[in-house]
Amino acid sequence: MSSEATLSTGVSAPPEQFNYAQHLLGLNVQRPAKVAFLDDSGSLTYGALDERVRRVAAGLRSLGIRREERVLLLMHDGNDWPVNFLGAMYAGLVPVAVNTLLTADDYAFMLEHSRAQAVLVSGALVPTLNAAMVKSDHEVGKVIVSHPAAPLHPSEVDLEAFIQAHQPLPKPAATSPDDPGFWLYSSGSTGRPKGTVHSHGNPYWTSELYGKGVLDLQENDVCFSAAKLFFAYGLGNALTFPMTVGATTILMGERPTPDATFKRWTGGTGGLKPTVFYGAPTGFAGMLAHPALPTKTDVAMRLVSSAGEALPAELGEKFKRHFGVDIVDGIGSTEMLHIFLSNTPKRVRYGTTGWPVPGYDIELRGENGEPVPDGEPGDLYIHGPTAAMMYWGNRAKTQDTFQGGWTKSGDKYVRNADGSYTYGGRSDDMLKVSGIYVSPFEVEATLVQHAAVLEAAVIGVPDAEGLTKTKAFVVLKTGAKASADELKAFVKGKLAPYKYPRQIEFVTDLPKTATGKIQRFKLRESETAGR
Repeated sequence: MSSEATLSTGVSAPPEQFNYAQHLLGLNVQRPAKVAFLDDSGSLTYGALDERVRRVAAGLRSLGIRREERVLLLMHDGNDWPVNFLGAMYAGLVPVAVNTLLTADDYAFMLEHSRAQAVLVSGALVPTLNAAMVKSDHEVGKVIVSHPAAPLHPSEVDLEAFIQAHQPLPKPAATSPDDPGFWLYSSGSTGRPKGTVHSHGNPYWTSELYGKGVLDLQENDVCFSAAKLFFAYGLGNALTFPMTVGATTILMGERPTPDATFKRWTGGTGGLKPTVFYGAPTGFAGMLAHPALPTKTDVAMRLVSSAGEALPAELGEKFKRHFGVDIVDGIGSTEMLHIFLSNTPKRVRYGTTGWPVPGYDIELRGENGEPVPDGEPGDLYIHGPTAAMMYWGNRAKTQDTFQGGWTKSGDKYVRNADGSYTYGGRSDDMLKVSGIYVSPFEVEATLVQHAAVLEAAVIGVPDAEGLTKTKAFVVLKTGAKASADELKAFVKGKLAPYKYPRQIEFVTDLPKTATGKIQRFKLRESETAGR
């Protein structure tokens, strides 16, 4: 972090020897009996968390995994997730936290790309992992299973037995703030995810600058995040931020449906009601439209955060009218780890993404690379202490995204007269659907695998709530027939289910350049004109 930013925020840099897992455990040694995490199976105190983290660290070391080697973390949210994530970091290993909604093909790529030496996996996900291991040329030596759902194979071990078989590692690996700490996979514009490498120091800065500096989280808060821990957003919301202040986190393994979310809001997990809730616009839209929406007196929320996609102003205003609490909207990225541009609890302007988080600098640049004046759209660049170190094994994309201290976000923004920023769309064709990136190229390439499909083009279109949904324009082969439902099911069968097109329109041809490149912007213009 630059000295200017350090002085302006008053946040001290971490010491030269710094292990982030040990840092979080050390912040909570005075509250061993307090509940750190609570899931459907029970609670985990800070004292028990400390011991289990260090036992996992010792166990992973006993497998012969060396410093900075990777272990894949494929787990549903629950008390075992932070134990394994922090255990790997404590040992100086690098946990690779991956999306639990993906396919065996996706995991096969990630196993090979990360060269993971072990896998920490939820029992329910073992069949998908096994299918991935059959497809991949992997290096995995041991699979450690949390809550096994079937008899274990010789290469598998029960996590609880693994933990109990090892004494706590007495001291952490002697890492530095700049050593590799963990990976997250960021969606690629061509469908291949990018292994985004973060340091031990990066989550320290997000917690200090945003978790404490903007959200002002307190020890007596109870945090609950609809965004899962494998997302950069969820990792801060439900692990690094609350542990930094000694708060309690409710973890939920199931999908964040309105009913599942309302259950937690109203004390359905251990009787605790969240005081802080983190969601995304699509989730807020679904909850506000749900007939079982709790009343203001049913909940205890004092602070509500949103990220993942731009929050339509009407959703924020409707939520505020119902619950009396503002939604604090912001934007972050896998590359920057968490939010760098945000409204604040004391200053909300709906329809904007807010103001730069102290410690970060923002620039909007035109096509010539020069800053653009207020009111004109430009490409968003961020300078701050939490930028990823690289995309693993992808030098060209690393150099394109991380440019001399600045990170190119791929988003278009406009700076307003009051210094706030308004979202203007993506600089490329990537789509954010329900807060998760979807590559149109990947969906198109899947559609054309169908025997009846000649060509396809995918764009994002707004729904009635102003949220982006995918729409595919499909050209069928001469004489071929296929229904929209058939094609949707075909895509669901080959890609992660959230990637399927919500709408399909059959057309006779697609707009193209002279060289044959599909002109998606013309399809977007046509959609806009037709509304």
